[in-house]
Amino acid sequence: MNLPGKLDWSAIPFDQPIVMGASSMVVFAMVLVLGWITFNGYWPYLWREWITSVDHKRIGVMYCLLALIMLLRGFSDAIMMRAQQAIAAGGAQGYLPPEHFDQIFSAHGTIMIFFMAMPFVIGLMNFVVPLQPGVRDMAFPTLNSVALGLTAAGILLTNISLAVGEFAKTGWVAYPPLSELRFSPGVGVDYYLWSLQISGVGTLLTGINFVTTILKTRAPGMELMRMPVFCWTALASNLFIVAAFPVLTATFAMLLLDRYLGFHFFSVEAQGNPMMYVNLFWVWGHPEVYILILPAFGVFSEVVSTFSGKPLFGYRSMVAATMAICVLSFLVWLHHFFTMGAGADVNGFFGVMTMIIAVPTGVKVFNWLFTLYGGRILFTVPILWSIGFMVTFVIGGMTGVLMAMPPADFQLHNSLFLVAHFHNVIIGGVVFGVMAGFNYWFPKAFGFTLDERWGKASFWCWLVGFHVAFMPLYVHGLLGMTRRMQHYDNLAWQPWLVAAAVGVGIILLGIICQINQVVVSIRDRERHRDLTGDPWNGRTLEWSTASPPSPWNFAILPQVAGQDAYWESKKLEHAAPAGEGQPRDFAPIEMPENSAIGFVTAFFAVVIGFALIWHIWWMAGLGLVGTFVTILAFAFRRDEAVAISAEQVARFERRDRAEVVR
Repeated sequence: MNLPGKLDWSAIPFDQPIVMGASSMVVFAMVLVLGWITFNGYWPYLWREWITSVDHKRIGVMYCLLALIMLLRGFSDAIMMRAQQAIAAGGAQGYLPPEHFDQIFSAHGTIMIFFMAMPFVIGLMNFVVPLQPGVRDMAFPTLNSVALGLTAAGILLTNISLAVGEFAKTGWVAYPPLSELRFSPGVGVDYYLWSLQISGVGTLLTGINFVTTILKTRAPGMELMRMPVFCWTALASNLFIVAAFPVLTATFAMLLLDRYLGFHFFSVEAQGNPMMYVNLFWVWGHPEVYILILPAFGVFSEVVSTFSGKPLFGYRSMVAATMAICVLSFLVWLHHFFTMGAGADVNGFFGVMTMIIAVPTGVKVFNWLFTLYGGRILFTVPILWSIGFMVTFVIGGMTGVLMAMPPADFQLHNSLFLVAHFHNVIIGGVVFGVMAGFNYWFPKAFGFTLDERWGKASFWCWLVGFHVAFMPLYVHGLLGMTRRMQHYDNLAWQPWLVAAAVGVGIILLGIICQINQVVVSIRDRERHRDLTGDPWNGRTLEWSTASPPSPWNFAILPQVAGQDAYWESKKLEHAAPAGEGQPRDFAPIEMPENSAIGFVTAFFAVVIGFALIWHIWWMAGLGLVGTFVTILAFAFRRDEAVAISAEQVARFERRDRAEVVR
């Protein structure tokens, strides 16, 4: 029996100084952080308050922290790619060998889509969604912790590939036959598949949890058509997850069977069909775009309404547009491969549907503009990200409509024009959206606002840097440059690629400003302290709670009588005569107790994934047994809830009100 499976010392790339240097820096940073935590004795606090917490707010913060770390990891890949392409022209070969370059662009796409954008969006939804409908937690709090653990396990597996083995060289879509065992015999594709399978299960659990929470656990009076738009976009996004992620899971399972057991779902031998993988991938892939962008649309709706001091224009049309996108997005997947030869009728149908789906998105943009029109706009950092989004995203949307025409797509397909369009939508929409949400809800999570000066500097660097980095790629696409080129002979392309590299450098300055923004804000947190719980004069229920909110969110569940529930309650309070506040009778509250199952599940998921990647079957068996025992222990647990006495609730509320008065 071969105990280490395929794993041996050759798996560590000692002969690649760039890889070893990056790996050493990551390991050094991890040791430094873990040592600092140990030296200061923070482990008991972290275990009790964060690692084993099932509080949706803490879980949301941890998702966002993971996303920010992976933003740095994925952006480092972007810097390396742009630097390579800026210098690898003509006789110059650059500093990245082709096989390393292939791993970098594959890891960049995988990390940014699955492990940066998805966790950031899910983190914001985790923090905000239970607060806005006026409930105390998610429908399944412990399941929420398990989902976070599985996501973290997928992230860890992906980063292990940096030092042990390799990552896929197939691009982030891993099309067969390139991803089949015959053409990718190493472990790179296995790292890709198992990390995404594990994190995908966590995402599916998250989708089920959110759909149940929004549809079944709203506060009294919080009817569907009274929910904030962010809740509607979160509902649509998680309906996508429930419908689309099983398709991705099944697709990857078939590819794994091809690689591990010699099946022929997608291999050309034995009448396999590689094109079916492409179909199935994009049946998930295009809804995935809206899984990411719809919550960002919800963020912009909240921000624009709050900082213009007006109700959102066209609330019902916003809801209708959101749900229309929910349906139409499943009818456009084939526009990703017009060139496969499906025929004019098929291409024509999907081209028309792609143009139609732009209509509800346009409705949203006009509604945001009409909300701003006539309002008393406060130009804070969140509103700047929102306005920057409108400019950038509209450009990306127009280029998308252009590519929806099959004749144009035949010329632009697989070119850098497509890369520019995709980043125009994802960065201009998703990244700008999560940054707006991060600045908007940060004071609610931590009790102090972020520094405005550094936040604005970061925004302008991101906005300018993005356009300098990606506008030249539209030119490259029209000039015929295809994507994923490690080297090129046409020297006319080089000036544009140098400009793109300069743009990435400006974005790097924006990221440095963001890091400094957080550091300065923590240092000066007493000066930025928010004692009111409502620093922006908000309109929705999350701003009616303390900052940060109590573990139970609401001492007394709110009674909702209309849209913008908190705004309406503030108007009633101002209208009421002084001294006529209603007495508050608090009752005991039951909250779910902390659970280590999320952490334990993540541990065994990493063990199983690593063992399957390297064919260490005994280790995989032990991991499966450990997972089974963990599930049994959770199923037969005795204590499910912690009782919070009415006195404890009253004491917290009195302290919060005293701080506000002070």
